Amino acid sequence: MRVRVTLAAVLVVGLALVAGALVLVALLGAVLTDQVCQDTRERAVQLASSATTERPSSTSTELIQWTDRPGDGQRLASPTTDCVAVEPPGHGEDFAFAAAKLESGGEVIVGRPLVDVLDSTRFVQRVLVVGVPLMMLIVGGVTWVVTGRVLAPVTAIRREADEITASELHRRVPATRKDEIGRLGTTMNRMLDRLQRSQESQQRFVSDASHELRSPIAAIRQHAEVAQAHPDRTTVDELATTVRAEGLRMEHLVDDLLLLARSDEKHADSPGMPVDLDDLLFAEAGRLRSATNLTIGTAGVSAGQVRGDEAALARMIHNLADNAARHARTEITFGLTESGGAVVLTVSDDGPGIPPDDQTRVFDRFVRLDPARTRDTRDTGGAGLGLAIVAEVIERHHGTIRITDGSTFEARFPSAAKYATPS
Repeated sequence: MRVRVTLAAVLVVGLALVAGALVLVALLGAVLTDQVCQDTRERAVQLASSATTERPSSTSTELIQWTDRPGDGQRLASPTTDCVAVEPPGHGEDFAFAAAKLESGGEVIVGRPLVDVLDSTRFVQRVLVVGVPLMMLIVGGVTWVVTGRVLAPVTAIRREADEITASELHRRVPATRKDEIGRLGTTMNRMLDRLQRSQESQQRFVSDASHELRSPIAAIRQHAEVAQAHPDRTTVDELATTVRAEGLRMEHLVDDLLLLARSDEKHADSPGMPVDLDDLLFAEAGRLRSATNLTIGTAGVSAGQVRGDEAALARMIHNLADNAARHARTEITFGLTESGGAVVLTVSDDGPGIPPDDQTRVFDRFVRLDPARTRDTRDTGGAGLGLAIVAEVIERHHGTIRITDGSTFEARFPSAAKYATPS
């Protein structure tokens, strides 16, 4: 860029200087020639007015010819206008000629050399021949230095960014300037912040997933080793029950991890097909009534349609319902309304609620607020992924979620009507 900017500046300035030099020489020659013509005309008029008293002859700097009849002066010049520039016979240079009429009917022709005009224009040309390239060199040098100073922060940013590796995402590029380059550095630092947070989140995710997977694997191995070392202390049925339970636990965990991975990949997907959330809520309410002794309220459920992945939305509602069922004392209430282009889904329970300080953290992956909570193999959120999946699904569907009163989860989605194409 530095070379291109310098070449462009030199080219533009050079063309402007050459064009200006040509115009300057032409104008200078025209002005000086006009001045000589003016002096020649004035001299001719002066001689014509004094012709009755004296008639001076030609000198080295002035040609004068007197004629008694018009046309006799054609040997010296043939002025068809009041001033012409010609080279008279016997002279190796141009003269400006002007004629004035005499009272006797003749005329006087005066010629003055244009050598001063030619000398002046040649001098200016020589100056410009040297000055224009010199000015182009000066412009190129100044542009090179200034461009280098301007681009120095960009070079520093590039070098620093080139040295940053996956293990050094804590480093930042210089961003001290208050101009566009400084804003570029600030933008890159924000990008590095996001990459660092993403890397740290992935590292935590891998570490937590590995830890969660080790527990059922260790349980299966322990029971298998006990059964092998002490066959009389266990039976095949007991070992199979343990292996099956821990296997289901790993299966649920792996399913949740795969769902989160697919959710990350499909984050920018299109809205999808219309989905009736009220049907999904009624289906989930029926499941809870048959699987628990809790009172399930659906009086607040009205029609509500969004666009998206029906399976993912059903999983979101299932996880919210299971979370409410774990903490509810006697009752769970579902709600669904649609107004102002938004569909609002609520799931609440009469349990102890979530402390305000944890209401944001609860949606992170592998977060369990109650360390003493049992790990039922039927609980898809037992590893701390249930609400994380809820947040991922809602975000992928361009919605938001919050906890309003400690025990009520409120999710907002754009209504399917917002995506309708006008007919």
